[in-house]
Amino acid sequence: MKKDIKVRDIMVEDVAYVTVPGTRDELMAICRSRYISGAPVVKDGRVVGIVTRQDLLKNPNEEQIALLMTRNPITIGPDASMNEAAKLMLSNKIRRLPVVMGDKLVGIISVADIVRAIADLDITEPISNYIGDDTVAVWDETPLPVVGRIMELAGVKAAPILNTELDLVGLITDRDLINAAVIEDRTMNSDLSLGSDEDKWSWEGMRDTMKLYYSISKISLPDRLVKEVMVKDPVTATRNSQVSECARVMSENKFDQLPVVSARGKLVGLLFDRNLLKVLV
Repeated sequence: MKKDIKVRDIMVEDVAYVTVPGTRDELMAICRSRYISGAPVVKDGRVVGIVTRQDLLKNPNEEQIALLMTRNPITIGPDASMNEAAKLMLSNKIRRLPVVMGDKLVGIISVADIVRAIADLDITEPISNYIGDDTVAVWDETPLPVVGRIMELAGVKAAPILNTELDLVGLITDRDLINAAVIEDRTMNSDLSLGSDEDKWSWEGMRDTMKLYYSISKISLPDRLVKEVMVKDPVTATRNSQVSECARVMSENKFDQLPVVSARGKLVGLLFDRNLLKVLV
């Protein structure tokens, strides 16, 4: 296995980023057009944060990038090793590292970039030791909003879909949820009658009926069944599949995970791309 691969050798130099002030819509547009799950946040030429699709799902009522992003992100230099980048991602449970020289953003390295490099290393070790233990499967008749909530509570970005015979029939990811989501803009009204002086909506002891009209903009998952949105007939692997082989499949198809099935085709678990980074550390 090559040990001298540098961050600069595999990083992406044409970085998609958002700025502050900025909005959720800008990030969603970038994620969809560039097929990415997050982006650095830049202000006055400096990297000040990271914002991801998960941040959108966790904060559906928030629009401003400044309030969605994770501040003071972990960064790395271009001359650091790929192994060092893998260690930082695994130990901090993150998927991307802005690459900086001084305060200047010069690139970004992600789990996908490292997986692409692993695909070229011809690692024949079986994936059995790298199958995730946090697999959460859902029934194909589950409503999409419920699936989104299950994934949020479980802290997973993908879920295999099973039918009533427990056959693997599909896969749903946070990317699919975002693509299926709609932004609702509507005007709500609330009757506030006979408020007391302590009522937070009262003003100078006003006690007559008030109508508050306010605009709400939020991300909403449509009331559809998951089987209508899921990826059908997903590509799968087995316990004996090789590390570089699976890395190649993930890289070529832009997969973050592969369902792992038994010889009888029953679900065993999920192989997440981030788990393949463990072969380097």
